Amino acid sequence: MAGWTTRDGKPSGWKAADGVMTVVPRTGDSVTEFVFGDAQIHLEFMTPIEEGSGQDRGNSGVYIHGRYEVQVLDSHQSQTYPDGQCGAIYGQHVPKVNACRPQGEWQSYDIIFRAPRFEGGKKVKNAVVTVIHNGVLIHDHVEVTPTGGAIGKEELEKGPLLLQEHGHEVKYRNIWVRGL
Repeated sequence: MAGWTTRDGKPSGWKAADGVMTVVPRTGDSVTEFVFGDAQIHLEFMTPIEEGSGQDRGNSGVYIHGRYEVQVLDSHQSQTYPDGQCGAIYGQHVPKVNACRPQGEWQSYDIIFRAPRFEGGKKVKNAVVTVIHNGVLIHDHVEVTPTGGAIGKEELEKGPLLLQEHGHEVKYRNIWVRGL
């Protein structure tokens, strides 16, 4: 877990073994120490095999810049509100299609992110994101603003990657960020 902390800078309480990070409930979110601007992001995740429904089923999230959440959730044959399902830009954009695999299977996000643009300290253009979920385009160059649970409402030119702890033992692997 080198390079990952909690929101307040303490060492992350998540488990890491054999190249897999696992959420440990009630230990808080994990945040990268490094920050980035425009980026290509790849990660793989697996929701746990568990009972539950709606938002209480493998819930987590990928926060780009710590502010813009791409929802992680078991939405395979499980109903929830449209802008809260797996792949949603939480509370803002519904995925074009539900590309979610069943519980216990590895899934992938490939994300192209363009940070907000500033001139003279004032934001002149919103952040833009494209998301491919399991090889399927689910968001195509959509504008985003900070979502609920964000590190802060103030948008910046650079920010960290934050993985959300939401009470479920979601697993992550093969995480990389390449600046653009």
